[in-house]
Amino acid sequence: MPLEGPLKFISWIIPLVILAVIILPQAIRILREYERGVIFRLGKLLGAKGPGLIFLIPIVDRMVRMDLRVVTISVEKQEVMTRDNVPVTVDAVVYFRVVDPQAAVVKVENFLKATSLMSQTTLRSVLGQAPLDDLLSQRESINLKLQEIIDRQTEPWGVKVTAVEVKDVALPDTMKRAMAKQAEAERERRAKIVNAEGEFQAAEKMVQAAAMMSKEPIALQLRFLQTMREISSEHNTTTFLPVPIDLFTPLIKKSEPSKP
Repeated sequence: MPLEGPLKFISWIIPLVILAVIILPQAIRILREYERGVIFRLGKLLGAKGPGLIFLIPIVDRMVRMDLRVVTISVEKQEVMTRDNVPVTVDAVVYFRVVDPQAAVVKVENFLKATSLMSQTTLRSVLGQAPLDDLLSQRESINLKLQEIIDRQTEPWGVKVTAVEVKDVALPDTMKRAMAKQAEAERERRAKIVNAEGEFQAAEKMVQAAAMMSKEPIALQLRFLQTMREISSEHNTTTFLPVPIDLFTPLIKKSEPSKP
């Protein structure tokens, strides 16, 4: 008889403990700092809650957990025909995050898949309007344009696109060979221009030197002696016999046309 009280108490406690073990995990949720919970009560949207401790009514409330961190998706390789009719294969990386958890749950079925497909179509559309030279050299401006378009399309879904980067542009082998020939021809053209400019500058200096020597004949004699000195400094067996320039003066005057 004395045990009836404790036994009756235990018979009440055990079901309560079992019920608490079953109900509490459904009624209490803990959300991290980067998480939000979108709450539905009997199918109706209540709003987004969190972070921290969230209390739910079992069976009545349903919570969809949303991650607010930056998500990275890789856009599959796309076959693109550029504006100048060059086939290329490109792929890209898209960085985005959820800024409106309610819109990401209510307005789109799967925001990850939708953003990925939108990135693929936008990539083909934008790169198809750009020539090959811009695609290779103006990649930063193309990335900004892609980001702007994708961000505008995904804004109603509560998604903010932070960056878009075109990773690789694969060209056909024939186009690579053609571009290599073009680059080689461009280098040869620049080399010829530099060589011609050097010849032109050298000719100008020689004309100036000749004009100076014609005014000062002694300058030619000094240049002749300097040349002999430079050659004699080398180890050779060549013999030089200096001849005075004055010996050639009568011949030079004779060859000049007579003044009327």
